[in-house]
Order: sequence, then structure tokens, then C-alpha cells
Amino acid sequence: MTEHRTHRAVWISDTHLGTRGCKAELLLDFLQHVDPQYLFLVGDIVDGWRLTRSWYWAPSHSAVVQRVLTMARNGTEVVYIPGNHDETMRDYTGIQLAGVSVVAEYLHETADGRHFLVIHGDQFDAVVKYAKWLALLGDWAYQGAIWANSWVNHARARLGYPYWSLSGYLKHKVKNAVEYISRFEEAVAAEAKRRGAHGVICGHIHHAEMRDSGGMLDCHDGDWVESCTALVEHREGTLEILVWPQARLSAPRGRRARPGRDWPAAAERVAAD
Repeated sequence: MTEHRTHRAVWISDTHLGTRGCKAELLLDFLQHVDPQYLFLVGDIVDGWRLTRSWYWAPSHSAVVQRVLTMARNGTEVVYIPGNHDETMRDYTGIQLAGVSVVAEYLHETADGRHFLVIHGDQFDAVVKYAKWLALLGDWAYQGAIWANSWVNHARARLGYPYWSLSGYLKHKVKNAVEYISRFEEAVAAEAKRRGAHGVICGHIHHAEMRDSGGMLDCHDGDWVESCTALVEHREGTLEILVWPQARLSAPRGRRARPGRDWPAAAERVAAD
């Protein structure tokens, strides 16, 4: 790894390119501020479910794809782990496309010697696995919440209030949703433990979090529809969730932000034990 690398590894998922809810401009800004050794695309990068129903593709979405390909050409090892919304990419598992390796899962070793199972996570979602029609219905309802969320935050911005996630609020206030997330986290952590890993890194539930789950470090990198979050590994092996653009804006004034040094105060940080 060369000295100019800002992070050792970066994980992003659930960008849902191809939908109006995708925060592609913020995602592009984030990718332009990082230069990792490894970039993991942990599923639902392009939303094939939505694109098959109605086509939407903004120039900013193309710019994100071009930025990822540029990173791959410049030496970043880009690994794509398809999810349920981009499940057609699973047909290309084991193939490298334009410098991007497509794999079903990945076992990542951090700088301090810990091993993390990297998966999208839909394999542990019973609704997606056994009742896809219900998952599609849920996706329709979720998109409705995202649409309402944009209007709510437009009004909040005019009143001088910060961004607030309506759909995120609803998910974490509804008892069944909270229980679902908890069961999901327990299932993926148990699988990582069975594989002999120290923890798991996944997406799918659109919720950024790092927590201990039965002695396993359970990491969720969030999404780029609501929270605009990513998981990063610093050079010494510590893991951190970055919230964008708050992480960039939190850098001290008068000098350029240095990713991995000036940002930690802006996000949850879990140090290696």
C-alpha cells in the first residue's frame, strides 16, 4: 500500500443507482475524497428491480460508475458483491469486469489481523429468500416513504432544520421492524462465527451500525438513499462509520481535510481490541 492511500479499505452498499432516491451527488463527492487500497461494493449498487419497472438514470449516476472504474484503473482493488436488487450480477461471479472483481462473498483481513466475512446479507432475509413478492411490495412501500421523505426535508430545509430520515424513523419506531433488524444481525453474526471470522460486514438493512453480537463485531455500512454512510478501515486496522457530508465538513477550518485523521470525531468509531 502506498503512502497516499487515505484508507486501507472502504465499504459501501445500497446505493440504488437507477432510482430517484439515490444520493448520487453525495456518493460521488465521497468517492472523490477517498483513495483506498480496497473498495468493497456490498450489493444493491444498481437497482435492477426499479429499472425493470421504470427507467431512470441521471448523469450523476454515470459519474459514480466512472469514478469507481477510475479508482480501479488507479490501483484500488474493487470488489463487487451483488445483492438482491442487483442479483443479475451474480451470473458473473468469479469474473473480473473492467477491473472490478465480482464475487459472492469475501473474507477480508484487517491490518491488525482480524478476519471479517463480507456479504450483502439478503441470504439471511427470509422475506427476500422465500417470498419475493412480499419483498417487492415492501420495496414499493419503502419508495413511497422515500418520496414523502424528500418533501418533508424540503420543508425542513426552508425552515432551517437539518436533514432527518422519515423512513429511518419509521423503521426504528415500529416494533416488528426493530425485531427484524435484531434477528437479521444475529443471523449474519452467527454465520461469521461459524466461518471462524472475528466479525461480519454487510448491507441490506439500510442501517449503519457497529455492535458486539455474541463476541462478534457486527458491522453494517448503511446506504446512500437515506443515511449516506460508509464503513472504513484505517491504516492501523480500526473501523469507523462515516456519515457524509458531515464527516468532511467537520474537518478543522483553514486546512484541507485529511481522511482518517480529521474525521473520526464525526462518526462512531470502534477501535481494535
